[in-house]
Amino acid sequence: MWLWALLPICLALFGTVGIWSVFAIAVTNGSVNLTDSFPYISECGMYNPQSCLFSQICNISAVLGLWIVVIRFQQVRDFGCHGKSNIISIVLGFIACFGISVVGNFQQSVMMGAHLFGAFLTFVVGLAYFWVQLYQTYQVQPPRGCCIGPIRAICCTLSTILVISMAVLHNVSYPSVAALCEWALVMIYFCLFGLFAAEFRHVDFHRLTVQKQGLKNNPPASVIMNEFAENALS
Repeated sequence: MWLWALLPICLALFGTVGIWSVFAIAVTNGSVNLTDSFPYISECGMYNPQSCLFSQICNISAVLGLWIVVIRFQQVRDFGCHGKSNIISIVLGFIACFGISVVGNFQQSVMMGAHLFGAFLTFVVGLAYFWVQLYQTYQVQPPRGCCIGPIRAICCTLSTILVISMAVLHNVSYPSVAALCEWALVMIYFCLFGLFAAEFRHVDFHRLTVQKQGLKNNPPASVIMNEFAENALS
């Protein structure tokens, strides 16, 4: 059912529009000053009112991300590739999505330690998740003519370079350049999530239904009580 392809696309669009909206609000109300330095994403979402929006965006993105991780796990499993790599992928995916929620709910100005821990889970563990997905892209043999593998490989390589560059530049006191690396990294992450649309359009839709045969074999409680009352009277 091709509609499943809309899920990763919605996450990519929602996350991109959301964090740039936070940036726009922060610049408009003077929470950040672009003449001093280019801000990190967390700096833009550190003050009210955009902090509330930032938290909500992270929470919704985390839920959508978990949904995508689970569907991808089941899809790879249905392809007959349910091995250690698939189990590792869902564990890494859950941890990375948890990190997104931590980043949004533990503001940098309130709990720096928890915020940095969430950022580590989001960026580093999330990067590991996408590398595993790159491996699984070729393991499950994508449809003929699909170029998702090379695109995912390029995005993962760029993400690795940006993660390392961001950490190094931040430690050598180049915060503006490090912040630009962070923004570029997050955009690529949303792109990596959006790439799942190419694979999710092949997912079949399953609907939960009541098993009628089970109801025939197991009569309702009212029928059982009526039979019990008749036996007692006789």
